[in-house]
Amino acid sequence: MKKITKTVYILAGVLLLLGINSCNNDYLKVDHYSILAADQMFKSDEDAKAGLVGCYTMMLPTDIDGDWGIKPNLFIGGHPTMDTQATGWDKDWNSQNWTPGSPELLGGWKQAYTAISRCNDFLAGLEKADKVTASVKASLDGQARCIRAFYYMWLAKAFGRVPMLATGETYINTPEKARAKDFTEMWDFIIADLKAAADELEWDPLSGQYGRCTKGFALSYLGEAYMWKAFRVPDQANANYTLAAAALKQVIESGKYELNPSFTTLFDPGAVWTKECIWEEVLDEGSQWNQWSNLSQAHNWMIHFVAPPSIGGWGTLYLSWEWWNCYEPGDKRREASAVTGAVTNIDPAWKSATNYGYNPYLQQSLTVGDGLNTHYHFLMGGEAAPSVWTLKYWRTTRSNYQAPWGPQQIYFKRYANVLLDYAECLFHLNGENDATAWGYINQIRERAWGNTEVGKEAALTATYLPYYQNMAQFFIGNGATDIVKPTTYPLPFNTAAVTVPDAKTYYTSLKSSKGFASPVWLVALGQERRKEFNAEWCLAPDLIRSGFMADHININYPKGKSSSDPNLQQDTWNTYRNFDYVPARMDMPIPTDELLKNKLCDQNDAYK
Repeated sequence: MKKITKTVYILAGVLLLLGINSCNNDYLKVDHYSILAADQMFKSDEDAKAGLVGCYTMMLPTDIDGDWGIKPNLFIGGHPTMDTQATGWDKDWNSQNWTPGSPELLGGWKQAYTAISRCNDFLAGLEKADKVTASVKASLDGQARCIRAFYYMWLAKAFGRVPMLATGETYINTPEKARAKDFTEMWDFIIADLKAAADELEWDPLSGQYGRCTKGFALSYLGEAYMWKAFRVPDQANANYTLAAAALKQVIESGKYELNPSFTTLFDPGAVWTKECIWEEVLDEGSQWNQWSNLSQAHNWMIHFVAPPSIGGWGTLYLSWEWWNCYEPGDKRREASAVTGAVTNIDPAWKSATNYGYNPYLQQSLTVGDGLNTHYHFLMGGEAAPSVWTLKYWRTTRSNYQAPWGPQQIYFKRYANVLLDYAECLFHLNGENDATAWGYINQIRERAWGNTEVGKEAALTATYLPYYQNMAQFFIGNGATDIVKPTTYPLPFNTAAVTVPDAKTYYTSLKSSKGFASPVWLVALGQERRKEFNAEWCLAPDLIRSGFMADHININYPKGKSSSDPNLQQDTWNTYRNFDYVPARMDMPIPTDELLKNKLCDQNDAYK
């Protein structure tokens, strides 16, 4: 499997030093060979392919926002659901108390517009490139449009209406620009990019380099874009759901994608860019194991953000007990996604046979001398947070301040997203009895119960176990006495099929028992997304766009259920909620820095 090359051409430009004087200008001189002419990247096919990597690098943590991939993605995509929680200065993201001054918002805004500006420069140069062959030119145009659309979609889902810089425009040559006048204008811009890209790109990545956008990327995001337009422009909803369904159906019928046989292995380093992956961020473990330098473009501190504070983590991510208890018996996604503390007097239904106070991937106990992990809520700096921690990101190495890096997969879109999005479109178009839509939900559930693992234990073990053997050997070699080299995968694979409860039947009962106001199909989609995409950055946007978010907050997190006193919260599983859900605040505030620098940009109504 080829991976995208890291050769990056530097876009040349003019450096204007206004108001700066010096006794001589020698400091402005640079050796000629250190800067390439602006048209260098378009002098051949290979130059152009390499040049576009400058846009792709923005998908990774950079010096602009070294936390990209965890912040603001988690804060915007997870914390507003309350299924993921935080302490310290991050806790406001669980109570709609984010502000225009929140640094995570500005970091993400800058990351997105830097990427968009690079794409706009690249697309402007590519239009005039006469030395790039037509087929390569078309592919690169499609890829650049995909990257631009990806970042505009992230901005649109996070902030609502945003300024739309077109080809050739950057914040250098266009420092002030108003937001799109309405949602139709904004989403039509994004849709046009993705439609063009879908026509220009092939199903397989250019030159076999995984990490380049494909037709599958373009159509998957195109379907989602139409769904967002349907949500934002209700009088055009039916037409847009029809268009969304057509785009998503092409992805499903392409034969290029399928669910991984085991949900459990999705976040393992043993295989990346699998057939389930439509778009992901792959972070390697770092080349200098015990160094804190050279963070940008390859790594982030994911392990420390998500690991328990009692054994070296920082408390950016906890998972709620409301989320932990939403699973049906037999659903393997819970144990594949999280571990709990060894909670005294835990509800027997919530006590995992493999993950109770223990991380089976790292062979690491959560039971430590301070006893903090023996309560439903862990007290961190006087604040209560649930004693539940993700296994999606805390499975590749133990949290260790002297060894800060670990390989990570951060999914932005999986084939599972496409299946549930397509089901949502069918329900909107055909009603809640659409058998095809329910079939896709049941397909997700068959995988969740482990039925698609049956007969594949040997192949899955051969692919995914070696990493954990090598990791164990590393720690053994460094003196660890509480770890052994494993001979089986940390969580057992199914060897026989089991009966999976029918989705429509189960969620009809759940709607009645919990009192959801949403139709049964929306309850099913919302709850399945919670189980499938916990701690992934798509969850809050999906719940908002589908219309399930208010029902989810009000029913799954009833107001005032628990005490406001953290000491009293320790031994109750309920999350304390004291705020009313305000839909308008789901559009994040435009960062203060942007409003100060761009006088044409205005603020969202909920923050004026």
